Amino acid sequence: MTRVAASPANPAAAAAHFRHLLSVETDPADLRADMEDGAGGFLVLDVRAPEHYAAGHIPGSISLSAKDINAESTRDLPRGDVLVTYCWGPGCNGADKAALKLAELGFTVKKLIGGFQTWKWDRHPIATGTDQDAR
Repeated sequence: MTRVAASPANPAAAAAHFRHLLSVETDPADLRADMEDGAGGFLVLDVRAPEHYAAGHIPGSISLSAKDINAESTRDLPRGDVLVTYCWGPGCNGADKAALKLAELGFTVKKLIGGFQTWKWDRHPIATGTDQDAR
């Protein structure tokens, strides 16, 4: 059994690791702060099934199911923005799969840590319905 104190990374390796994580992940608090500050340059993608999006989603996000991501379905997405993907929650890897597909298509991406469930747990606002911000 490996213990916490066994073979820790040296500080430089740890710094590189966490710098990398921060380059590909964001959390609900940082995302909401950017939304409230009016920071531009990012688009939030709900990659769950459309019916889950309709039942509740992050305000301003657009629905694009992970299974439907391809060159055609992403043709109108902004190439200069960071695409932030999220799925249901910590036990779902749909956001990872979507981010991988998007990165392979040449998009800059980040994953929302904890997905929609963590967004809700943190008591951030939730929108319902199918209306999407036309970008």
